[in-house]
Amino acid sequence: MSTDAVEDAAVEAAVEQLAAETAGAGNSPAPLEAVLGHLDEVHPAVEALRREAGHLADWGAELAARLLAGQRLLAAGNGGSAAEAQHLTAELVGRFDGEREPFSAISLHAETSAVTAIANDYGYDQLFARQVLGHGRAGDVLVLMSTSGKSPNLLHAAEAARRIGVTSWALTGPAPNPLAAACDDCVAIAAPSANVQECHLIALHALCRAFDAEVRHRRRPAPESAPLSGAGELP
Repeated sequence: MSTDAVEDAAVEAAVEQLAAETAGAGNSPAPLEAVLGHLDEVHPAVEALRREAGHLADWGAELAARLLAGQRLLAAGNGGSAAEAQHLTAELVGRFDGEREPFSAISLHAETSAVTAIANDYGYDQLFARQVLGHGRAGDVLVLMSTSGKSPNLLHAAEAARRIGVTSWALTGPAPNPLAAACDDCVAIAAPSANVQECHLIALHALCRAFDAEVRHRRRPAPESAPLSGAGELP
C-alpha cells in the first residue's frame, strides 16, 4: 500500500472514531458532517488552483519586473476578498519570506475617508473606479478579487483600468463570469464560494513566492566574464 493510501486510511479511521465519539456523547452529528463536507471540498479546489501554477508564476515574474521598474500594484475586493486584497498589498509593502526592499502596493478599500466620500458622492459602484483613475498610471497592475465575478464596483474598476493603460488581473470563482471577461487576464477556480476564497489566499501566497524569486533573480549580480585566452598579449 502506498504512503498516500496509508495516510488516507488513517484519516478516515480518525474521522470515523471522532464521529462515533460525537454520536456517543449525545451530540448532533450535523456540525461534524458540515465540517467534514467543507473539508472534502477543499482538495478539488486546490487541485483546480494547482492547474493554474504556471499562470501564477507568470504573474509573479511580470509583477516583479513592473514594480522593480517603478510601477505599482492596486488591489480591490469586497468583504472577505477585501481582506485578501489587503493581505497581498501588506506582503509587498512589508515582506513575505525574506528581507527585501518595499514595493508600492495600495488596497483601494483601506482608506476609510476616501471610501466613504466616494461612495457617498458617486455611489458604491464607482468606489474603486475613481481610485483607479486617481492612483493608476499606465503600466501599473490592478488585481481584482471576487468569488462571484459579478460585483459592479469591480467591473467599473476594470473598465477604468483599461481606459488609462493599467493592466488588470482577476482572481474569481468559476468562469465564465463578467469580471474574467472584463480583465486582461484571469485565474478562475471552479469550486464553492468559500473554497474559492480559501484558494485565493493560497494563490496570493504562491504569487508572492514567484514575485520574490523573480526579484532575487533580477537582483543577482551577473557573473564576471573570464578573459579570453591570450587577450591583450603582444605577438
